[in-house]
Amino acid sequence: MNKIIVTGCAGFIGMHVCKDLLRNFEVFGIDNINDYYDPDLKLSRLEQLSSSNNFHFEKVDIKNNDELDKIFKEFKPERVINLAAQAGVQYSLTNPTAYIDDNITGFLNILEGCRRSNVKNLIYASSSSVYGLSKKSIFSETDVVNKPISMYALSKTSNELMAHTYSHLYNLNTTGLRFFTVYGPWGRPDMAMYIFAKKIMNGESITVYNDGLMQRDFTYIDDIVKGVRSCIMKNYKYEIFNLGNNKKENLMDMIAIIQNRLKRDVKIKYEK
Repeated sequence: MNKIIVTGCAGFIGMHVCKDLLRNFEVFGIDNINDYYDPDLKLSRLEQLSSSNNFHFEKVDIKNNDELDKIFKEFKPERVINLAAQAGVQYSLTNPTAYIDDNITGFLNILEGCRRSNVKNLIYASSSSVYGLSKKSIFSETDVVNKPISMYALSKTSNELMAHTYSHLYNLNTTGLRFFTVYGPWGRPDMAMYIFAKKIMNGESITVYNDGLMQRDFTYIDDIVKGVRSCIMKNYKYEIFNLGNNKKENLMDMIAIIQNRLKRDVKIKYEK
């Protein structure tokens, strides 16, 4: 059975990817279970995976190169999916160092582990945030992405450049996936959809910026999983893909859906 390492396996996307892969891969999951949001949610996600004999887990931080190197040597993966990262744009405004340490230094350790272990294929999470100050309404992978507006976006842009370098120098096959606002069961509690739902249920007001005149691609988790699996099968030399719904939704429409489903009134606080 093919062996694959999935970092960030206790995360929202990581859990769903692992669950899919366990059908025909032996999966070694890595996660540091940090407290960026409730660790109990991450542990509960792990419980969804632990019943499979094909799943192995170790609490490891990808910044710890020695522990990571040991796993690569002992498990001998053919493929790696790197989903471990410090997430969140807002958090990066107050904790910029975390994004350099986790998303850049940690990613370098992953690249080095792949290089030393002759891994066939590395798939890694990028983000739609790399488009930064682009004024285009439709984003393309051929767009120049050199104007990030957060440390999170900067770190993801750096990951793409680092992957290209390793693909060129060491023939490491890499695929970067720019995720567009992923949602679904077991989702992250720091994202708007869940923040809004919780506040509405508690009778609290929600904060909406720019008078609500915003649009986003909301991408269901199952579509993300299909995209990841497709990249595993294709094993590209070096590619970057937008992985999104390709259909913009109005923010206020999303809020209306939550309101209707919860059958609660919504108190909205508008800010610039």
